[in-house]
Amino acid sequence: MTTATRAGDGTVRPYVGLRPYDRSEHALFFGREREARDIATIWQATGLTVLFGASGVGKTSLLHAGVLPRVEPERADVLPIARVSPRGITSLRPKVPGNPYVLALLSAWAPDRPLPALAGLTVSDFLAERPERTDRYGDPVPVLVAVDQAEELFGGPLDREEERHGLLRQLARAVEEHDGLHLLLSLREEYLASVLPHERPLGRGSRARFQLPPLTRAAALDATTRPLEGTGRFFAPGAAERLVDDLRTVPISNDEGQTTTLTLNTVEPVQLQVVCSALWESLPSGLREISVEHVNLHVNVDRFLTGFCDRMLARVSAESGVTSSEIRSWLRKTFVTEHGTRNTVYEGLHETAGMPNAVAKALEDSHILRGEHRLGIRWYELQHDRLIGSVRQSRPPAAYLGDARLALARGGWETARGLAEEAVRASGGAETWVRAEALLILGEVASAEGEVESARSRFEEAADRFATLQRFNGVASALTGEGRLWLSQGRYDSAVERLRAALSWVPNDLPAQLALGQALWHLGQPRAALALLNGAVALADEPPAEALALRGEILADLGKPAEALRDLDLVRRHQRPATIAARALALALEERFDAAQQEILDALAGESDSGPVLVRAARVHALLGRPAMSEGLASRALGAVTPGLPPHLRKQAEELLRKTA
Repeated sequence: MTTATRAGDGTVRPYVGLRPYDRSEHALFFGREREARDIATIWQATGLTVLFGASGVGKTSLLHAGVLPRVEPERADVLPIARVSPRGITSLRPKVPGNPYVLALLSAWAPDRPLPALAGLTVSDFLAERPERTDRYGDPVPVLVAVDQAEELFGGPLDREEERHGLLRQLARAVEEHDGLHLLLSLREEYLASVLPHERPLGRGSRARFQLPPLTRAAALDATTRPLEGTGRFFAPGAAERLVDDLRTVPISNDEGQTTTLTLNTVEPVQLQVVCSALWESLPSGLREISVEHVNLHVNVDRFLTGFCDRMLARVSAESGVTSSEIRSWLRKTFVTEHGTRNTVYEGLHETAGMPNAVAKALEDSHILRGEHRLGIRWYELQHDRLIGSVRQSRPPAAYLGDARLALARGGWETARGLAEEAVRASGGAETWVRAEALLILGEVASAEGEVESARSRFEEAADRFATLQRFNGVASALTGEGRLWLSQGRYDSAVERLRAALSWVPNDLPAQLALGQALWHLGQPRAALALLNGAVALADEPPAEALALRGEILADLGKPAEALRDLDLVRRHQRPATIAARALALALEERFDAAQQEILDALAGESDSGPVLVRAARVHALLGRPAMSEGLASRALGAVTPGLPPHLRKQAEELLRKTA
C-alpha cells in the first residue's frame, strides 16, 4: 500500500513537484520499476555503469528512490551518493590543501568528518580505512559508489581541468586496488562522449551504459495514478489519460508562423510532476474523484511554473519585507548563468550572495531553491532547470516600479536603481511613461548618493517626458525632486524656484508644499513657511509627521509654545534632535523647566553641532536663568555649519549674545 508523504502542515502530498524524490519516498515512486531493477542489477555486477539522459528526465530520483531501495544491504556496501562540485573547497585554501574534487567526493562519503581530516587522503586511502563487509558466508560484498551529476567531472573551468583529471586517475587507481569496487556515473547525455576515454580504466574492462528515456505513456499513467493509493482520491475514467495525453501533445511552429501539433510517444517526468502537483493543490477539500474538468484546468506546465513562482515569491516577500521584484532579480542574477544554465552559490555567515540567509531558507522551504550541505557549507541552486524560464520571465513594468519605490522608501538605493532599470527593460523601452517613472526613481537615488548632476539631468528629463504625456502629477513630482536636490545642497533660492514651479502644475501637491516650506524656512522666511504648512496640513487627510514637526519647530521659534506643543506632541516618536530642541524650547516658554531641561540634554546628545539645536538650547538656558551657558551655546550656534543657522535664527543667537554682553 502506498503511503503519501505529508507536508509540515500535515497535509498529504502524493507528488513531489519540482524537487527530486529521495529514498524515503520509494513508496511514491512509480513508472520506473524496470529501469530501477535493471540499474540495481547492473551496478552490482559491473565495474563501471554510466547512467545518462536529458536534464529533467529523473536520473537523481531514479537513483535515490528507485535503485537504492532495491540494493539489499546484506549483499552490497553502498556509500552515500556523491556530487563532486569543488565550489567552497577552493574558498578554504590554503587552510585545506588538496584536490578540491577529491575532497568534495570524500566529504560526501563522510559528511560528519571535518574537512582537514580528509585533506591528506586519496580515494584509495579512504576506502582502505573502511572495514570490509562480508555476507553470511564470509565473502566480501561489493562496494557500490555513485556520483550524481557527474558532468561536473567532465566539464567546467579550464583552470580546473588537471584537478578533474586527478580525481579520475584516483578513481581508476581505487578500482584497480580495491577488488569489488563498482562505480556508477550519472550525467547528462551531452557529456557521454567525455566519459568514453575513461571507461576502460574506471571499469577494468567491465562496463555498461544505460540511457534513461522519458516516460512511456503506460509508465506516465502509473506515475500519475498509483501515488494516490491510500489518499482516498482517485481519477475518474479518462481523466489521467487526458492529463498524460495532453502532456504528449506539443505545438510546432514553422518559419511562416503556422502551428501544428505533434503527439509524442513519451512524457517528460518533470512536466508530469509539476502538473500533477498543481492539480493536487487545486482540489477542494473533501473531493474524492478527480474529473476530466480538473485536468483541463491545470495541465499547463509553463502556466503552473509562472504562477507557482509568483505565489512563492509573494509569500516570501510578505514574510521577509524584501520585495518580490528584488527576490526575482536576485534569483536571476545569482542562480542563472549567462549561458542560461543553473548556478550554485554558498551560504555566507549572514547573507547568500547579498541576500539575507533567511530569504534563501524561505525560498528553499517554498521549493524555489534546493539546499545541500557539502564540505561543511550549505549550497543553494534552483530546484530544477525548468524554473530558469520562470525566474527569467519579466514582470509587468508597474510591478518593478512599485517595488523600486518601496526600496527607495527604506533607503535601498542600489536595489531601487536596479528595479527601475528592470522596469525599463521589461517595457522594451517603448513605453514613455515607464521611462519617465524610472527616471524619477533614478533621480532620487542619484540625489541620495550625492550625484548632483546626474540627479538634476534625470529629474529634468522626467519632467519633460511627463509634460509630453500631460501627466501633471508626474511633472510636479520631478520638479519637487529637483527642488529637494537643491535644498540638500543649500541652494535655497534654486529650490524655491523649482518647488513653486511644481505647485504651478499641481497647486495642492503635499510633498512640494512641505519641501517649499523647508526652503522658505532656510531662507529666513518662517512666517511664509508657516502659512504654507498650515494650508498643507489642513488639506491632508493624514498630515505627514515631517510637516507637523517643521510647523512645530517654527511655532516654537516664533514664541507660540502651546501651538508648537500641539504639533510636537503628535510626532514624539523618532524625532530628530532639532525637533526635540524645539519641544524643549516650547516647554521652557511655558515654564515647564524640569521637562525642558531633560529634553534639551537629549537634543544636544543627539546632534551637538547643529546650529538650530544650539540656538534653541541657548534660549532654553536663558529662560532657566543661566546666562553663561546661554552665551556659550549661542556663540557655538553662530559658528555651526552642519547645518548652519537660517537668517531668522541667526538674529536670535546674536540677540542672546547682546543680552549677556
